[in-house]
Amino acid sequence: MSDSRRQHAPQDIYTREPWRLVETRFDERYLAAAESLFATANGYLGMRGTCDEGQPVVHNGTYVNGFHETWPIVYGEEAYGFAKLGQTIVDVPDAKIIRLYVDDEPFFLPTATLEGFERALDMRAGTLDRELVWAHSSGQRVSIRSRRLVSLEHRHLAAIEYDVTLLASDAPVVLVSEVVDSGGSTHPNGDPRTRQFGCEVLDAEVGRAADARVVRGYATRSSGMTLSCAIDHEVRTDCSFGVKASTDESAGRVVYSIDGTVGTRIRLTKYITYHTSRRRQVEELCQRAERVLDRAVEKGFQGLLASQRRFLDDFWHHSDVEVPDNPEWQQTIRFNLFHMCQATSRAEGVGVPAKGLTGPGYEGHYFWDTEIYVLPFLTYTKPRIAQNLLRQRYDCLEEARQRAREVNQRGALFPWRTINGNEASAYYAAGTAQYHINADIVYALRKYVDATGDGDFLKEVGAEILVETARLWVDLGFFGRHDGKFRINGVTGPDEYNTVVNNNLYTNLMARENLWYAVKTIRALSEDDPQRFASLVRDIGLGADEIDGWRQAADRMYLPYDERDGVHLQDDSFKDKQDWDFDSTPLDKYPLLLHYHPLVIYRYRVVKQADVVLAMFLLGHEFSHDQKRRNFVYYDQLTTRDSSLSCSIESIIAAEVGEADKAFSYSIEAGLMDLADVAGNVQDGCHIASMGGFWMTLIYGFAGMRDTGGRISFAPKVPVRLGGLRFPLQIRGQRLEVDLTPTSATYTLRGEAPLTIVHEDELVELEPEVPSTREVRRRPQAAGGAPAVTASDAEAVTPAGGPS
Repeated sequence: MSDSRRQHAPQDIYTREPWRLVETRFDERYLAAAESLFATANGYLGMRGTCDEGQPVVHNGTYVNGFHETWPIVYGEEAYGFAKLGQTIVDVPDAKIIRLYVDDEPFFLPTATLEGFERALDMRAGTLDRELVWAHSSGQRVSIRSRRLVSLEHRHLAAIEYDVTLLASDAPVVLVSEVVDSGGSTHPNGDPRTRQFGCEVLDAEVGRAADARVVRGYATRSSGMTLSCAIDHEVRTDCSFGVKASTDESAGRVVYSIDGTVGTRIRLTKYITYHTSRRRQVEELCQRAERVLDRAVEKGFQGLLASQRRFLDDFWHHSDVEVPDNPEWQQTIRFNLFHMCQATSRAEGVGVPAKGLTGPGYEGHYFWDTEIYVLPFLTYTKPRIAQNLLRQRYDCLEEARQRAREVNQRGALFPWRTINGNEASAYYAAGTAQYHINADIVYALRKYVDATGDGDFLKEVGAEILVETARLWVDLGFFGRHDGKFRINGVTGPDEYNTVVNNNLYTNLMARENLWYAVKTIRALSEDDPQRFASLVRDIGLGADEIDGWRQAADRMYLPYDERDGVHLQDDSFKDKQDWDFDSTPLDKYPLLLHYHPLVIYRYRVVKQADVVLAMFLLGHEFSHDQKRRNFVYYDQLTTRDSSLSCSIESIIAAEVGEADKAFSYSIEAGLMDLADVAGNVQDGCHIASMGGFWMTLIYGFAGMRDTGGRISFAPKVPVRLGGLRFPLQIRGQRLEVDLTPTSATYTLRGEAPLTIVHEDELVELEPEVPSTREVRRRPQAAGGAPAVTASDAEAVTPAGGPS
C-alpha cells in the first residue's frame, strides 16, 4: 500500500499529543471525518463528534447499540433460504444540541470569527472538550467552553457542560437545549456498505415537558422495539434568567433567556438518557429515564467526571501499551485503544458493531470481526467483557439453529452479519456462504478459556456451541470417494473477492480446529461432569457416535496445497484464475468492490484480504517457518488490502518471517486506518476491528506473543525506530507486565502463583514480583539473509506517511 492512500489531516490542525486527539482550527473539509474520530460512546450509547450547536453536520448520529428497525429484503428473483428481513441501526433522536444566541445573533461555527479554537478528545478524562472565543463584528466577544461525555460507569447516561462568558459588554443570551427527531437517508454516499434510518421509522407515543425536563417515547414501526429519550438541565450563573420547556410532535426543547452581564459565567449542564426494549413498554421506559435523570442531577457533572476518570484509570492500568519517548506512536496507540474501550465497555447483551457507535457504516451490524480482531484484546485486558460478548453469541444460538435449518443443514449456523441474531445479509455469496463464522466463534471461545482458565464457562455455555457447530461441519462436508479426505465445498472464506469456492483453506483449517476442540471438550465433559453431559444428551440429542464422526472428519480434513510452488492454495480453483492487472488499475479504482461488478472480480486471482495469511497467524503451529514465508510472499503481491482487516494480520506474519519493513509499514496502516482515513470512508465511522488488529500487531507482531494451547510464548521483534514497548496482560487471573527493547525483554508477574512462559524457545519460570530479563538473541532476517532491522533505524524517525 503506497502512502498516497493515506489522507493525513495537516499537523497544524491536528497536533500530536500522547493523551489527546486535538483539533486546533475548525475546517469544514475535515468535518465528516472528525465526527467519527471525536465520537464518544460506552458500548451501549454512542454520539458522533458533531458541533454542540447541531450545525454544520454531515452525519448527525446518536446510536443505541442493538436498537434497530427491520425492513423486507426485496430480491429480483427469490430463492429458498434467502434472508428475508434486513436490520439497520436507528439514528435515534438527537439530544446533543445546545444552540446559542447572543444579542439575538446565532453562533454558527463556519461563519463565526474565532480568536481561538481547540477541540480535544481527552482519552484519560473520557471527554470531548471544546474551547473558543467568538468575536462578533459588533465588538462583542464571547468565550464558549463545552465538555461532553458518554458515561462509562452509567450505561444509559450522557452529559454536556456548556459555559458562556461575555467578554466585551452586557447582552441578552439565549440557550436552547433540544432533543430533535432526526431524519435519515438510505445509502447516503452511494456506498452499499452504508444505510441509515432516522426517526422517520419511529412513532412518537410519549411527549411531555415540565420545569427543565423533556421526556419522549417512541416505538419502531416494524421491529417492535421501543425507546425513551429524556433530558434535564441545571443552570449556574449570577445573571438573572427565565426558563421554558416545551414539546411538539418532532422535538422537545428547554429555552433559557438570560440577562448576560460582562465577565459573568453562564454554565448550563445538560443530562441525557436513553433506554430501549424489545417489548412495547414505552411509558415504563420513560419512567426509567426520569429515575436516571433524578440520580444524575443529584450526582452532578463533577461526579460524572470523577467516575469517568476512575473507570478510565482502571482501563489504562489493564490495557495501555506504552512506547517510551515516541509521542506520535503513543497517540496513535491510545486513540485506537480508547475507541475499543468506547465500543465495548457497556456492550452487555449486545455485540460490537463493525463501526462501534461512531457512524452508520455497516448498519450497526455485528460480524466475525468481533471474535477474531476484538476479543483477543479483551481476553487479555478485560476478560469479563470478552465473556459478555461470547455469551451474547450463546444467547443467539436458537436463531443460529434456525438459520442452519433454512440452509438445509444440521446444527447451528451463526449469521455473517446481524443485530438481533438473524442473518441480515442479502448477498449470500459474500455473506451466508461465510460458514467460517462458526469456527471463528469457537476459536475465540477456546482462546478465552485458555487465557482465563474459566472451565465453568466452557461447560455451561461453550459445550452447547461446540456440539451445534461441529454438527454443521460434519453435515456440510463429505468424504471424497477417491482419497477419503473430508472436503467442504461451496463456501466463502474471509476473502470476499473469491466466493462460493471449494475447500477454502482458512475454512477447512478452522473447521478442523472446531471439530477437534469439540471432541476434546465433550469427551472430557462426559468423564468430569456426567450430569452436564447427560443434559446435552437429553436436551439436544447428543449421541456418542456423533463425537466419533467429528473426529474422523477433522483427522481427514483436506487442505489444498500446490506442490510445484510450495504454497498453500486459498481454495481449489485459485491457481486456475486469470491474474489481475494491478499495474493498469488506477488508485482511484480501489476498493475494487465499488468499481467492478462482482463477477468480474471473481474471475481473477486477486485478494481483498489474505485469508491464508490469517490462517497462518491463528493456527501458526500448523505451518513450518518456510511455508509461512513462501505463503506470505506469494499472497502479499496479490492482496489489494481493500479490507481494513488485512494489513494488521499481514504485519504480524511479516514480522514473523523476517519482512521487518513490511511489518512496520502494515502496522502503521492498521494504526492509521481512521486517523489517516486509509480506507477513504472514516466519515461513516471508525474501524473497530482494525483497531483491535493494530493492538495485535504490537503484541503478536512486535512482541512476538503466541498463545497456543494455553502456553504463552514471546519472540520479540521490536523495531529500533519504535524504541520500546511496554504492556500488561491478564493471564489466568494474574497480571504479566512485559517491557521490551530491540535487544532485551523483561517479564514481571504480579500475582500469587508462579507462571511459566517461553522466551525464544527457553522456558522461563516467573515468580511473583521478581522481574526476569532475557536477551533478545534472534533478529528477524529479511530475504537474502540481511538483518531486517539495521543500524540506520536508530535515527528514531517515523517513515513517510507514518504517525509523525
